[in-house]
This record gives sequence, C-alpha cells and structure tokens, in this order.
Amino acid sequence: MLPSLPRFLPSVLAAVTLSLVTALPVSAQQRPRTSPHETISLVVDTSRVMIVYGRPYSKDPKTGALREIWGSLVPYGKVWRTGADEATLFLTQKPLVVGGTVVPAGVYSLFTQLEADGTAKLIFNKQVGHWGTQYDAKQDFARVALTKDTLPASLDQFTMAIEKLPAGGGVIKLSWAQTQYSVAFTVQK
Repeated sequence: MLPSLPRFLPSVLAAVTLSLVTALPVSAQQRPRTSPHETISLVVDTSRVMIVYGRPYSKDPKTGALREIWGSLVPYGKVWRTGADEATLFLTQKPLVVGGTVVPAGVYSLFTQLEADGTAKLIFNKQVGHWGTQYDAKQDFARVALTKDTLPASLDQFTMAIEKLPAGGGVIKLSWAQTQYSVAFTVQK
C-alpha cells in the first residue's frame, strides 16, 4: 500500500528547496550579485514558511549615492523582483490562505507591483530558479493586496520578515526606507 502524499510532502518540498537554493550560486555566477542574500524561515501552525531573497541597500552599490526607493528604484506600475539579483523564492510546506487566496504547498517566486496611489500587490509566480528580472506574467499563480504602513525609522537595507500572529497564522512583511508592506496568512486546515 502506498503512503499518503501529505506525509511525504515536507521531505519533497525540502528536497526541491535544497536543489533550488544550491542552484542559485550557479545562476549568480552567470550574473554577478550586487546585494547580500538571506534565507528566513519560520514554522507557523505546523507549516514551514521560507523566503530566500537578495537584500539591496538604499545606497547605489557603484556610486554610493543615496537612491530614492519607492517610485524610482522600485517603480510604480511595474513588476519588481522583491529584492535583488535572483528571483525571490517562497516556500510553504502546507497550503496557505494569503489575503483570501489559497496558495498550495510548493515553491514560488515572489514579485511585487506598487502603484502611485500607495496600493501594492504581492505576486506568487510559478516560475522558479531564474534571474529576478525575467518575469513571465503567464506564470502568475495569484496576486494579493498588501497593506502599507509607515515605519518609525528608516531602513537602509531591504528586509523581509515572517512573523507569527498571536491568534494563529502569520504575516509576511516587506520593509525598506520608511515604508512597510504586509499581508496576513493562515495555514489551510
């Protein structure tokens, strides 16, 4: 008798993530990285949620000049790679409900689209393992609305976070300069 798929899903996702994360340096050798990279991971209500992303600075890496972030480096009305260098990876072991949309267990690329009116969408894209500017809208799985807030202090480096919420579920946060975008999620039962 074959074991059920959900029992093996965590190990399958771990293997996929390991192969993608180890393949990233190959991609980076083809194009030089300009920013440090980070992996964040948290178990929220029995599901591991992981993000692998590039962390650009407010200062231009070539000139050292301070850059305007929102509306300039991250343009309004266009898709942004949500970080630097390779496309940002998002992994979940179990299905999540993100902003009212069910995102199945698996690995996705994250993109963001900001608008001049302050609204923003987080894009879950099925294409993975590519350079961040190689965006294919046909591969979009979902677009969910983000909430915009002002930070009490300016952040020099782009930062993503996954945090648990006291009532259950969690929140994904994207912070840079004096702005934070976020979206809550729950683990689908």
